[in-house]
Amino acid sequence: MGSLNISLGGDFILVGFSDWPELESVFFIYILIFYSINLLGTTAIITVSRLHTPMCFFLSYLSFLDLCFTTNTVPQLIISLHGLDRTISYGGCVAQLFISLALDSTESVLLVVMAFDRYAAVCRPLHYTTIMYPLLCQTLAIASWVGGFLNSLIQTGLMMAMPLCGYRLNHFFCEMPVFLKLACEDTGGTEAKMFVARVVIVAVPAMLILGSYAQIARAVLKVQSVAARRKAAGTCGSQLLVVSLFYGAATYTYLQPKDSYSESKGKFVALFYTIVTPMLNPLIYTLRNKDVKGALWKVLGRSAATG
Repeated sequence: MGSLNISLGGDFILVGFSDWPELESVFFIYILIFYSINLLGTTAIITVSRLHTPMCFFLSYLSFLDLCFTTNTVPQLIISLHGLDRTISYGGCVAQLFISLALDSTESVLLVVMAFDRYAAVCRPLHYTTIMYPLLCQTLAIASWVGGFLNSLIQTGLMMAMPLCGYRLNHFFCEMPVFLKLACEDTGGTEAKMFVARVVIVAVPAMLILGSYAQIARAVLKVQSVAARRKAAGTCGSQLLVVSLFYGAATYTYLQPKDSYSESKGKFVALFYTIVTPMLNPLIYTLRNKDVKGALWKVLGRSAATG
């Protein structure tokens, strides 16, 4: 018999890491620890937004996105690893897919905005406060949300129009490449449309960021002061590391053909960018950026003084 078409309802089974039962207990402990660290780190960074510097403002948005993304996926994974329930309703799965795509897309645009902020700080230092005024920062942040949710709406709508055969998702959350594996019919046309959307939201921002950092590198090389070079390199180096982690995982997940996508490898890549990267982002920024580190200490100092 053919597979049941479940496009209009039913429950999915999230296979998760049940293929490696001996690792599930280990994953459960480590993921719980990493998720707790992520909650503490992102919450601390979000409080820095009260200082209203552009860098801290955008970093608080990035931390908020990371917090939302992990909260959208990790609780389901923890439940699955604990063996309580591996099912998710069709509506819940679509909602999870939409939210994760929206947050990923928003972060992709936000990283471009943050690269522009670093470009203005390093290449136009005398005009930085004029360029990055509060209203522009807020507008750019809102634009990143609008672009991210619009991209997610397009891709999720295309996915929902496809008939799906089967109910087992070989993943720990509802992700687009796994859905494409369940398609009942040739998805060439739909894949082509999705690929264009992914290029716009992943490849184009990555190229813009690389262009920004090429200009930043040229400006830094012209600086005579060694201390100023180190400060600029430290500030920009932290963001470049975050960008590399994010776009490396996004390229593997979204910019390869369905037939070459490995579900097993995809799960571990997804585990990295849903658990490890959000946990590292606050550490990378606070340890490599003196301004953010100083802002955190100011917030902590004020809290201690009023406590």
